[in-house]
Amino acid sequence: MTIKHGQHGAALPHVGGDDAHLERKLTNRHIQLISIGGAIGTGLFMGSGKTISLAGPSVVFVYALIGFFLYFVMRAMGEILLSNLHYKSFADFAADLIGPWAGFFVGWTYWFCWIVTGVADIVAITGYVAFWWPDLALWIPALATIFLLLVLNLPSVKAFGEMEFWFAIIKIIAIVALVMIGTLMVVRGFVAPNGAVAQLSNLWNNGGMFPTGFMGFVAGFQIAVFAFVGIELVGTTAAEARDPETTLPRAIRAIPIRVMLFYVAALVAIMAVTPWQEIVPGQSPFVSMFSLAGLGIAASVVNFVVLTSAASSANSGIYSTSRMVFGLAQEGDAPAVFGRLSKRHVPVNALLFSCVFLLSSEVLLFSGETVLAAFTLVTTISALLFMFVWAMILFSYIAYRRNRPELHEASKFKMPGGVPMCWAVLVFFGFILWALTQQPDTLQALIVTPVWFVALGIAWMFVRKQPRHLQKYEAFKRELEDEGDLALHGQG
Repeated sequence: MTIKHGQHGAALPHVGGDDAHLERKLTNRHIQLISIGGAIGTGLFMGSGKTISLAGPSVVFVYALIGFFLYFVMRAMGEILLSNLHYKSFADFAADLIGPWAGFFVGWTYWFCWIVTGVADIVAITGYVAFWWPDLALWIPALATIFLLLVLNLPSVKAFGEMEFWFAIIKIIAIVALVMIGTLMVVRGFVAPNGAVAQLSNLWNNGGMFPTGFMGFVAGFQIAVFAFVGIELVGTTAAEARDPETTLPRAIRAIPIRVMLFYVAALVAIMAVTPWQEIVPGQSPFVSMFSLAGLGIAASVVNFVVLTSAASSANSGIYSTSRMVFGLAQEGDAPAVFGRLSKRHVPVNALLFSCVFLLSSEVLLFSGETVLAAFTLVTTISALLFMFVWAMILFSYIAYRRNRPELHEASKFKMPGGVPMCWAVLVFFGFILWALTQQPDTLQALIVTPVWFVALGIAWMFVRKQPRHLQKYEAFKRELEDEGDLALHGQG
């Protein structure tokens, strides 16, 4: 579907070839829980121990700041998506507002991000399964997971929505339980076996809120930002949301509350019960908390939660990549075969295409430590590329405000702070990039990342010369010229 704007900015869908439309089957509860699931990364359950060891109690401000700035990215995305309900995702509006090259770069970068993340999730799932069945060959749960993801996404988008709903429920229950148990332990003055007393003052009585200094605070951003990967996932559901004008604003507006509850409250509870310097970096603080509370099966419970969290991430990844490739195919940026839908309006070919790449997890499972170390580098690159996608959403918003002021005026879901806030968030992203230069492993990832954009640039040189793409590109240029003429004559 190519997006054409009429005289007054109204979107007119142009469908070439197959009359292929995604169906709006995701209800409000699906969108809300997909949004929550996207905002809660597996890193919160397993990686927060390392983040706390680096930043101390200041990690609370780290997560709060990242959540604060990403909220405005989501508001910018929400306003643009609702300004034109024919946009299927942020790749669509990047192509429309910035140029066809932007849609190509954003779409394929987002696809690559989720493929790499999906492979990482599948490798992680095999480790979680091995917790219960250590003698089981690792390739078995990996292959079973890929097959399950395919089965869950083939029937309809509603099947995906239902699965994400229950995955998110499990995450919520685990975090709410931790906050409640932590609060109860603080109220009762729980004393740990090592003599440490559970009290709120543990947050500032052990070296203050910034015990590791400013650079320790900075180090927290290097890990914490990766926990928010997927927060933009709700943007890929726009074309399949039953009532996007109601559900998308509701999901986006709730992000600050969710960040405060799921990240800030959970971390405060953990550090109030256990002084930050006693938290083991390589162990999940969730396991430690539940163990201290006397829950003997804490390790099994948290293992189950993290297993479902990784499965949720992989499920979200396979959904979003299939929709992104479907959209790219309809714009001429991917082979046309990926732009076809099944009878249930599912992009089956795009889905199978993404699942094939997930099979690379099998190769990693049979590889040595060297490859796994390289894979850690690749996943870091993936997280950096998510930041590129977030930045492109902001640049799209800046172009939207400049070129479509009438749509902004008519919007019922305006982004707070507007263009100045976009630049503030971009400055914050610059700060995170600087933070990533402070550690050797993340610096290496930062140096390697441009290779992906070079590869995309080469691919774009070929794609843009294809007859199907040239036709769409010429139509796009004529549209911009027509809009310019209309604006000059005061008709736009």
